[in-house]
Amino acid sequence: MRNEMNNKSKKALIAAGVVFLILLIDQLSKIWVKTNMHIGQSIPVFGDWFLIHFIENPGTMFGVLFGSQLLQSFFRIAFACIIAVFIVKLIKQNHKTGFIVCLSILLAGAIGNIIDNIFYGVIFEESTRSHVASFVPWGQGYASLFHGKVVDMFFFPIIRTTYPDWFPWIGGNEFVFFRYIFNIADSAITIGSFSLLIFYRRTLSYWFQSKKKREETENQNT
Repeated sequence: MRNEMNNKSKKALIAAGVVFLILLIDQLSKIWVKTNMHIGQSIPVFGDWFLIHFIENPGTMFGVLFGSQLLQSFFRIAFACIIAVFIVKLIKQNHKTGFIVCLSILLAGAIGNIIDNIFYGVIFEESTRSHVASFVPWGQGYASLFHGKVVDMFFFPIIRTTYPDWFPWIGGNEFVFFRYIFNIADSAITIGSFSLLIFYRRTLSYWFQSKKKREETENQNT
């Protein structure tokens, strides 16, 4: 019994540590960019194929926005709460550490962008193409609660070229791979999601079953 409790405590500490570490790196990187760069500014890291390029977006990962920003914020919060409750349940059941870690990475990513949405509008000046923002007293920022913008900065334009003129509709236009600009939180969401699909597909399918179906599966395995 004591060993089981120790295992559960270790898994809880690991999950909390993963979430804390990712959030710390995510927020420190965003705050540095927000207070040292103006919108559209780029800093080369490795030549022209890895840049720190500052943009902001009000939406979800990679700037894709569905519905109002307030609705998106509440959706993110609900999503994060569901995952957090699920992680607690898995820890109580002494589930596989790897599965818990993958979910914790996913949770950290969700929380990272939630923080931007909820708080950045009330604690920062607005960033523009000619002005670097700074902290302001609470409530004197560029937007109200839940209407802050997500800070993105990692840009990997590994290939820059143009479509051939004979391409229909897009001939002569610029082609960039990889054109998306993202942050640590976006990366955590992607890594957590793909890790779950690659390494824990069976576990996921088990949890998506109905309670009756899970009980039947458990009975078959015992």
